[in-house]
Amino acid sequence: MTHPLLDLPPLSAARFASIEDRVARLLSTEQDVVITQGEALLPLEGAIRSAAGPGTTALNVVTGPYGQTFGNWLRDCGARVIDLAVPFHTAVTAEQIREAFTEHPEIDFVSLVHAEAATGNTNPVAEIGEVVRRHGALFYLDAVASVGAEPVLTDAWGVDLCVIGAQKAMGGPAGVSAVSVSGRAWARMAANPGAPRRSYLSLLDWKERWTDAGRTALPHAPAQLEMLALEACVERIEKVGLRAVMDRHAAAAAAARAGARALGGGLEPYVRRDAEAAPVATTLRAPSDADASELVAWALETDPGLPLAAGGGALASEMIRVNHYGADATVDVVRGCLAALGDALARKGLTVDVDAALRAATEGSRR
Repeated sequence: MTHPLLDLPPLSAARFASIEDRVARLLSTEQDVVITQGEALLPLEGAIRSAAGPGTTALNVVTGPYGQTFGNWLRDCGARVIDLAVPFHTAVTAEQIREAFTEHPEIDFVSLVHAEAATGNTNPVAEIGEVVRRHGALFYLDAVASVGAEPVLTDAWGVDLCVIGAQKAMGGPAGVSAVSVSGRAWARMAANPGAPRRSYLSLLDWKERWTDAGRTALPHAPAQLEMLALEACVERIEKVGLRAVMDRHAAAAAAARAGARALGGGLEPYVRRDAEAAPVATTLRAPSDADASELVAWALETDPGLPLAAGGGALASEMIRVNHYGADATVDVVRGCLAALGDALARKGLTVDVDAALRAATEGSRR
């Protein structure tokens, strides 16, 4: 008996290449795109280890936990790392990047996360890219959470290494990802004796055996289900229209922030300025006399399927995260989260107005 998920014909090189081309269009890039067979941490790490090493001076922007991880990888590669850390309730500015270059003109690599789903902020990549380009540094961008939720204009922003994954706003699985690579980035990798080769982390292997070879023979058997899912994600975005998908995420984010402000109970947006809030997740600061993890646990008793989570690590006691991305990027999902959080806050003995929060969420999503 055949099974639609098991008895699949082999994925051809031509189809693999066509998916790469569609991802390139999604990223508004003429650069090479390599689809990697794993969760986005694979190309995120592979790109850093390929392009950085002894002699690299990296400006690593930290606006959340992923920025911290990138700094660790860069140091492990032997790079000299200058961390530019900003409070997680805000975003980095182009002026801060400019000041870092003024103080350290030897910087030749900049790593940045576009949208931090873990902390709920988003960074002004267009303005930052202009500064980085002026100084000639290589620009590495984690756009895993932002792609599909807000503009990602790889070439216009001067991004040399842009990594995406399917599992956030694209609404797909976590097992497939991609990276666009500029000519400058390929040259940096080729000149780096420490760049991974004959390794799952190697981008140069893909360039040599796939891209430069005309994309006619796959170097190994691809993860078929994940590749087909990535193709379906891009196809769905193309059919609906990228602008419509981004608008849906923006409406959900606006609903979450407006509803949280109206809910009361001491709950407030963690990222203070609306302009610095990511469209994929709204983080909320728990009341000072309440534990965020406990509130989330109580809220999930109402509906275990709600996309609610406490902050990670040290933020677990103070941050609540409403993850409105992919299929959950709807006002109805946000309203459900607000109602459940209202019940949890009331259980804690705090005064809330759930009806006001639901009205504010609906009205806020229309602005």
